[in-house]
Amino acid sequence: MDKERLIFLHHCEGLTWNQLKAVVVADPELKSVFSMDVRRLKMSFGYSDLTANRLYQHMKQFNSTYIMKNLLRQSISAVTVFDKNYPPLLKNIYDPPWVLYGQGDWTILNRDKMISVVGTRHPSKQGKQALEKVLTPLIDDNWIVISGLAKGIDTFAHELSIQHKSLTAAVLGSGLLQIYPQENRALAKKISEQGILLSEFAPQVTPKRWHFPLRNRIISGLSRATLVAEARTKSGSLITADQALEQGRDVFAIPGSILEECANGTNFLIQNGAKLVMSAEDIQNESI
Repeated sequence: MDKERLIFLHHCEGLTWNQLKAVVVADPELKSVFSMDVRRLKMSFGYSDLTANRLYQHMKQFNSTYIMKNLLRQSISAVTVFDKNYPPLLKNIYDPPWVLYGQGDWTILNRDKMISVVGTRHPSKQGKQALEKVLTPLIDDNWIVISGLAKGIDTFAHELSIQHKSLTAAVLGSGLLQIYPQENRALAKKISEQGILLSEFAPQVTPKRWHFPLRNRIISGLSRATLVAEARTKSGSLITADQALEQGRDVFAIPGSILEECANGTNFLIQNGAKLVMSAEDIQNESI
């Protein structure tokens, strides 16, 4: 597999995971695809007119050298699922990203002690206090916190790590040059210096609603356990928990008041088998 060719194809915006898989399976060396016209792209990979035209125009207008130089210029490194330094736990999920882009220290993703943290964008004061109680001892014990840089619980978890001078990883639902939310740009820069920023989207890709469920499978896939701290019953956090279970990972949840809507999701998870967490030891005893 030619790494630069895969990264080049991966830069074709709108090409889905399955559509790229069709190329990788049919053309493992990624050679034939570059000589195909629109008709052959449709016949060879089962593409629609839109997808075939999109990929054809991408191959016609750009080249891998241009893209690799752009990555270098922006201090962005890229690893493919076929590379030795691809995060080992993530490689084992059903649909690992074909390419991951990163700014920071890739080696932290090889640690044993990693915890994915997700939760509501509008946490209660008690929810943040509970998360701090659980998470701080883990951070002090050199656990890597993985989250999604979103408002609320994600931001709080990253900030706790930064404050304790610990490493943390943020997985974005946009390209690395399109930080979202914008108010977390300063935090993103700190994470790139004290951990790593990650995305499966090419650097210039802007955030879209459907990106975030895709992002969530990476958050859960990078570690052996996911901690949910306050979540509503219909939320991205519960989607992440479901994905963690599908990936064969542990799911932990911090219980909340039955009077708080933002705790309904976590209490639901506990009712359905998630491990109730009251202290860091509840996670340490199960995950290591």
